Amino acid sequence: MSNKILIIRLSSLGDVVLTAPVYKNLKAHWPDCTVSVLVKPAFAGIVAGMPGVDEVIAFTGLRSVLRRIRQSGFTHLLDLHANLRSLIIRRLCGIPCVSVYRKDALARRLFVFLGLPSPALERHNVERYLAALKAWKIPIRKRWVSLGDYGVSAAAVDRAGQRVPVAHCPRHVIILQSAFLGDSLLTLPLARDLKGILPGCRITVLTLPKSATLFQNASYVDEVIIDDKRGAHQGLSGMWRLAKHLKSRGFDLALIPHRSLRSALLAYLAAVPRRIGFASSAGRALLTDAVPFTWLMHDLERNLALLQPLKPDIRTRPDESIYVDRDHGATEAINLRLAQAGVSAQARIIGVHPGSAWPTKRWLPRRFGELCRRLRDEGFQVVLVGGENDRELCGRISQASGALDWAGRTDLVELKAVMGRMALFVTNDSGPMHMATALGIPTLAIFGPTTRELGFFPYGSGHRVLEAELACRPCSLHGTRTCPAGHFLCMRLITTDMVFARALDMTRAMSLA
Repeated sequence: MSNKILIIRLSSLGDVVLTAPVYKNLKAHWPDCTVSVLVKPAFAGIVAGMPGVDEVIAFTGLRSVLRRIRQSGFTHLLDLHANLRSLIIRRLCGIPCVSVYRKDALARRLFVFLGLPSPALERHNVERYLAALKAWKIPIRKRWVSLGDYGVSAAAVDRAGQRVPVAHCPRHVIILQSAFLGDSLLTLPLARDLKGILPGCRITVLTLPKSATLFQNASYVDEVIIDDKRGAHQGLSGMWRLAKHLKSRGFDLALIPHRSLRSALLAYLAAVPRRIGFASSAGRALLTDAVPFTWLMHDLERNLALLQPLKPDIRTRPDESIYVDRDHGATEAINLRLAQAGVSAQARIIGVHPGSAWPTKRWLPRRFGELCRRLRDEGFQVVLVGGENDRELCGRISQASGALDWAGRTDLVELKAVMGRMALFVTNDSGPMHMATALGIPTLAIFGPTTRELGFFPYGSGHRVLEAELACRPCSLHGTRTCPAGHFLCMRLITTDMVFARALDMTRAMSLA
């Protein structure tokens, strides 16, 4: 007889989404098992669409739920809620095999009210869920959430928990993205895939001046509007003027990957009738559609999830990771510049980006210099890239290694073109990292204060991440000015030998492919 498993998770939207890896691991270990999940009625549709879930039981009352559970013949119960209500269900349901996840509620309260840290709080909630499977000797093979791992009704629910109907086919769409360069890059697939879902729609992107070129050079973006929130659109009066302009344009759909209150408020004040954003947005109350947000999904796929209200069965494309258009005119000009710098057409080029907007996300400059020198000794031509703020840093590395210094000497179009010549790109966690992966350039990323769990790792196959396993990681979402712990071990533990060896392995693997 196959196992019949009941899982309890009577919690919030975000916690429910994070249960997806549990079902995938159960099915991987027991392919013939039946998985039923007990959730709040508002989230039943979310769980119903998760891979590995066979049945959803909506909690409508303790008495009726207990009656149904007793009649269902469950063999196993996994309690991922661990509160008084789930305890009562466990004690009265009569299921023989029970496992309960460790909530560490006392440690949380001591931290919140008294600031007392605890090692128990260093684990992600998903790790706690998966640890509960150890009682049944289930190996953990899947830890991440992907697009399609949660269901249809998660895509479009209003504040009352009701699904928002699609009144008409939107024709004039605005995407609001005024975050960092890397975040803007990871919005491009959203615009591209939207064109496939709504053929003939006109896509306008509202973005910062420094990101405008990204969208202006994308074939699937029709118009770019500048959000000069540090200048003309600064403050309440500036935002109001911008909202009035947007309102005059008559947009009928807004997609809001930026989770700030300002972005949601702009769409609301612009009277866009349908506004799709994330449930974790500071402007959640101003949205018509709230899509679940989870850190266990790559940011590219998180953005694509905003399309679920328009296409509930959306999945990633086979070529999803390649989404930046190349400019052949710029490629010719870059090839000429490289030739003038003494780089032949046959040269094997490795790009290196040692900079970042945040100091703690930068690997040690001296080690970058050693790496560049050793790569040149192996016969590679090394090109340093970066922005204006990276000129001094790259200048020092160039002097120490003989690498070609192009920091601050390429715009975004030219950066794409020179990346197109690279056999490998070595970088910190940064915007150029996403540019390289979006072009399909094999990328070796060095991660310090940030981690894969934040969703900004190199997306696609053939890329690698070097990182040190430390309990203090991640210490922030974007990095900090100084190491909060004072030791900076997340970067110091990554040696030149480690990066050099991995870079050579990647270039050899490519030559054999």
